[in-house]
Order: sequence, then C-alpha cells, then structure tokens
Amino acid sequence: MKLSDHVKIALKALTTNKLRTFLTVLGIIIGIAAIIVVFSAGVGIKQLILGEIETFGTDIIETEIKVPTNKKGAEAEQQSATNIAMGVQITTLDLKDKKDLEELPNITQGYAAILSQNQVNYRNEFRKASLFGTNENYIDIDKSEIEKGRFFMEEENHSLKKVAVLGSQIKEELFGDSEVISKFIRIGKSKYEIIGIMEERGSVAMLNFDEYVYLPVKTLQKRIMGIEHVNYMVHQLKDASQAELTAVRARDVMRRNHNITSQADSGLSKTDTSQDDFRVVTMQEMMDMLNIITTSLTALLLAIVAISLVVGGVGVMNIMYVVITEQKKEIGLRKAVGANFYDIMIQFLMESIVVTLAGGVIGIVLGVVISYFLYYFGSQAYGLNWNFTVPIEGYITAVIFSIIFGIIFGMFPARKAAKMDPITALREE
Repeated sequence: MKLSDHVKIALKALTTNKLRTFLTVLGIIIGIAAIIVVFSAGVGIKQLILGEIETFGTDIIETEIKVPTNKKGAEAEQQSATNIAMGVQITTLDLKDKKDLEELPNITQGYAAILSQNQVNYRNEFRKASLFGTNENYIDIDKSEIEKGRFFMEEENHSLKKVAVLGSQIKEELFGDSEVISKFIRIGKSKYEIIGIMEERGSVAMLNFDEYVYLPVKTLQKRIMGIEHVNYMVHQLKDASQAELTAVRARDVMRRNHNITSQADSGLSKTDTSQDDFRVVTMQEMMDMLNIITTSLTALLLAIVAISLVVGGVGVMNIMYVVITEQKKEIGLRKAVGANFYDIMIQFLMESIVVTLAGGVIGIVLGVVISYFLYYFGSQAYGLNWNFTVPIEGYITAVIFSIIFGIIFGMFPARKAAKMDPITALREE
C-alpha cells in the first residue's frame, strides 16, 4: 500500500469523529502555539533591547562597579550582581578614573554618572524624583536633546553650581504647561535654578529618562549625597573598531588606579578579573551577552513548553488506544486478507502523525495570531519598539515537534494493533 493511501485512510478515520479528534489534538495545539509565541517574543524582546542599547551609540565603552569575588568567569559575574542587588556598595569608582581614561589615545571624551532619589517640589507640588548626576559631555555622548534652555557647563560642575535640567515628565508633573526656565525648584532643603528641559525620550533599557532631574555630578556628590564616588562612566571612542583593545588598556588603567594586581588565569588563558572592583564593557560585549541570555531563556521556555506537549501526546496515545479497540474487526479483516505487520503499523502510526501534524498547523496559526496581538499591544498601547517577527526556526521547530510527538506517542498503540491476532480480533468483535 502506498504512503498516500495510508494518509487517506488516516484522514478518513479522523474526520469520522471531528469533536473527538479536536479534543485529542487540543494539547498539541496549545503546545505548538506556545512554541511560536516563545520564538516570536524572543526575537521581539531581543530586537527591542538591542535597539535601546544602540540608542546609547556603538562607539562607546562603559566602566561600572563590580563586587570582587573569589569566583571566576560567569560565576563571578553572577555573584557580583547578587551582592549589588543585596545592597553591597562599591565606592572606589571616582572622577579621577574618568579623567585618567580620557588620556587613552582612542578616547575622545567621557562622562561619569551617579543616581540618587530625593524629594523635589515647586510651590505645593511635591514629587519623589530620581536625580541623575553627570557632567557636561553627557549631552553629546548620549545623543540626548535639549527642548528648551541649555545643559549645564563645565565650570558649573566644578563650582558645584545649584542648577538643574528637568526631564519632560517631571517638568509636566511640577509645572504643567507653564514656562520653567530660570524658575527654582527645591531639592531637599536647597533651591536649584532650572536652566533647561530635555526632549521627551521615553524608557530606554527599562530606565525612564523623562522623569529624571539632571544635576552636575559634583553638585549631586557634594551638596546632596556627601560622597566622592560614581556608579558608572561612559567614554566615547575615536575608532569603534578598536573598542576591544581600548577596553584592555582601560582595564590596565583602572587596576593601576585601584592598586589591583592582576595575574594570568591558567584555566581561562586570560587575565583573572575576579578581584576587580570594576567592569569595562564594550557595546559588542553587551550584545553578545544579550544573545546568550535570550538564547538560554528561549531554550528554558521551550523545555517548559515540551512538558505541555508531553501531556498532549499522552492524550493522543490514549485516544489511539480507543480507536484501535473500536477498529478491532477492521484490523482482523485486513490481517486475514493478507495485511502484514508493517501495513497495520504504518496505518495507525500515520494516523497519529496526521493528528499531531494537524494540531501543529492549527497551533502555528494560533501562535502567529497571539504573537501579532503581543506586537500590537506592545507597539501601539505601550509605544515599545517591538517588531512582529516569527523566525523560520519557530516554524521548523513546531513542525518537527509535531511529527516527533506523533511518532513517539503513536508508536505503542500502532505496535499493539500490528501485533493483534486476526482470529482473536474477529472473535472479540
């Protein structure tokens, strides 16, 4: 019997009881739809984050704090992130580091940054605001724009001038449509003159820059926080293709400044960074890290989805056992007139594959629809730079999973039918 004949028999059997067939493949439909959504959302989130990273520019390196550990590699990074999340403070990164890094030949300029929170008020309007301390080069490197007024200057930073630039959202909350340039807001107990308003920017990398109050970094350090350190620094490169080499030289400068003795790690064949209290990252390294995270997350979600497919596959297997019981007479007659083990095996195995493949096709369509709605609400309702994409790997994975689960969960019922004794089958019928 030809393969096409087996497919026709399987389709006829499935269409005999449409409701039962639909309920049989419901678990497969849900699982396959989840696969499509996982792939689509993974690509969408990756493109969203990459787009936000690129808004900072690809010609920069970032130096940030890191907690020294006795671990190495990825384990050290994970422990450092955990320690910072638990409140461990690193106070060794300072403005001298920024200045020394700017002496490297491939670095043009840089800015330091520190974040804080404080109460900001104008007359009877009070807000808990995020304070962003930085220096005058921020406006050039970060590609931000001033809507009205100006950004603060170098001499205002060095003289600890009490001036502020407002993000568009905090300006709207405190002043509404009123003119604000040269007016004063109170931060803590002191008054600060408003010299500029930033253009609306929205959220970037989960940070809402529109709700920031921008202050000269030294003003925030000395007048409000009473500290010497900063959270991170960003430096602009003359030649972005030399980013990796510049990062290596930057690490050498930082280790010299922080009295850290580095040594080669024989296991990793590179410099041991476990005792560093800083991290120098290029944009390419950030993107590579993002690729690793999104790939790992996709694999984890697919493993979870596979569990639902197993449940659906068990449902298919149970229904196939029911079908075989109902078709004992047909099986007995076919074997009595010459059908062999292979013919019966293929018939029911094909029926199982067609069931799961049909569920897979419906699941793919459902997954695409759900993915489109995620894109629509993300881009239209929340203004996210989300692209609607279902990668070809998603479709391929969905089809392969459908066929594999059809074979696996159809194999045992098909073998039972193929091994059935025709005389016993006809007698029981």
